[in-house]
Amino acid sequence: MQSLSPKYIIALRASMAASEKIMEIYSGGFDTEYKQDGSPVTHADLAASAIIENLLSHTGIPITGEETAKKPYHERQLWEELWCVDPLDGTKEFVKKNGEFCVNIALIRHKRPVFGVIASPTSRRVLFGGLETGVFECAFDHFDNPTKWDKILGRTQKNSPLIMASSRSHHSGSDLKFINDLKEIHGEVDFIKMGSALKFFHLVRGEADIYPRFAPTMEWDIAAGQAILEGVGGTVLHAERNEPLHYNKENLTNPYFVAHSCAMYSEPV
Repeated sequence: MQSLSPKYIIALRASMAASEKIMEIYSGGFDTEYKQDGSPVTHADLAASAIIENLLSHTGIPITGEETAKKPYHERQLWEELWCVDPLDGTKEFVKKNGEFCVNIALIRHKRPVFGVIASPTSRRVLFGGLETGVFECAFDHFDNPTKWDKILGRTQKNSPLIMASSRSHHSGSDLKFINDLKEIHGEVDFIKMGSALKFFHLVRGEADIYPRFAPTMEWDIAAGQAILEGVGGTVLHAERNEPLHYNKENLTNPYFVAHSCAMYSEPV
């Protein structure tokens, strides 16, 4: 399929198989439990994780992720490649039944995300790729026909007014300051509020220009989005150091970051 390696095809099939299982559970009844940190977890999270881990195991590449047992850092730091997986990103939105959740799978190589997959179970569409492969979007039903994949090149013009993607469930005081700073530089700002990494569909397509996050996230929340966004000329930068995020760290929590569409990258914010 196109120029995708077999391991990427496996990752894509894993995301779609997990999505189908998620929707099966979503359409029925499910119970919600809570982890020690207060975050919700459902049977859909665990079932999707089991499907993805089973399929990715055929690649021989180790896995880290939200529902995966974490290996100690002294072992992980020796990995040249790993899969970084969130089997159900946006569990809060899943519980609310607003449809704004997705499956994230990224391949990390030498601490950088090189290929990402974001699958939307509700729309049955998948966004995938990176710098090596280019970036594509397609319907689940068209995956076996690459002629029906939409290649995304990234827009070179910002939206007018500027459009900021923001979380539906997480906010901080830093968001307001950032918005005010944006308005001083770019004038009026409009917003797309959405749960989970689905925001990257809008960033990659050029329907949103910027996505700041000044609240805690984990590596599996953002790795796939960073790989895909970099594939169309955008980036995800550390909010203080202004450098791309790195992965497979000892502490798997992300720093605060700002994601830029290709039209915004390298412009002052």
